[in-house]
Amino acid sequence: MKEKTEEIRQILAVNIKKRREILGISQEELAESANLSVQAINTIEGCRMWISDKSITRIAKALELEVFQLFVPYHVNQNETQTGFTTSSSILLELRKNILNDTVLFSTCIDNRIKEILKSPHFIEPQIEKKPLKKSDNKRVR
Repeated sequence: MKEKTEEIRQILAVNIKKRREILGISQEELAESANLSVQAINTIEGCRMWISDKSITRIAKALELEVFQLFVPYHVNQNETQTGFTTSSSILLELRKNILNDTVLFSTCIDNRIKEILKSPHFIEPQIEKKPLKKSDNKRVR
């Protein structure tokens, strides 16, 4: 569990620093805007301190972000806004794409498994009982 906490702390630290750099503001300017000390900003970005939910909210507001965006890993890809931070809509679109890909993959796996079963020597094809035609069945309807 400690590893996950460290990972979250690191994501938060990287995102605060990246966003601050994108906006072109110093740690001092962020600290003033978020009503925190410069030392607090420095230790947060250095991944040496965890902060309260109120401080996180103030930092997000100062960085013009939603709070959740501070906890989404920062990646450079086509689903990001011009500022480099993932939006909620891009997260949902990525999730939808992944679900569709997983559905296709799952369907392919099922199809392959069915083919394997049908080829198996242990598979017994169901026998359909064939009834002979009666003479009455051969009569044409006029």
